[in-house]
Amino acid sequence: MAERLVGRPAPEFDLAIVNGDGREFGRKKLSDYRGEWLVFFFYPLDFTDICPTEIMALSEAYPRFKKLDAEVLGCSVDSEHSHKAWINTPKDRNGLGQLNFPLASDMTKSAARDYGVLIEEEGVALRGLFIIDPEGEVRYQVVHHNNVGRSVDETFRVLQALQSGGLCPADWKPGDKNLQSK
Repeated sequence: MAERLVGRPAPEFDLAIVNGDGREFGRKKLSDYRGEWLVFFFYPLDFTDICPTEIMALSEAYPRFKKLDAEVLGCSVDSEHSHKAWINTPKDRNGLGQLNFPLASDMTKSAARDYGVLIEEEGVALRGLFIIDPEGEVRYQVVHHNNVGRSVDETFRVLQALQSGGLCPADWKPGDKNLQSK
């Protein structure tokens, strides 16, 4: 069972990455995102069926996230070299094409374990998504079965609700009144 992280400092990570252009390798740490919002999501494996639909949808929505001072980082237990190959594989062959954000490698499975999404017996992560605020606190987490893709629109809506600074009722949308402001 995934541990509740909401309201707590996000677990630190230091992960190998490949940039979204599929050319350069590097590293990303949680502290690199200090001062901005981070949408940090886990997916099971590269070269699978549902994962590219989510990753490409998040990449297409990336300019909307940037307008809200949010970065996006995807992560799986695959190597950064596998990520690079997947980005550089044509979409019609189950590839991703270029992305607007990096993909991180969690080969040691430490980040997936720390974020409570690792399926130990399978060695892969559940679909977990975490919104981390500029101070490094987890403000939202959703973890669900690997057979169902996530909603980018819902992620975007929740980010906006968190940034609104007030109490947001069910189905709140930007422009709606908050029940109460902080």
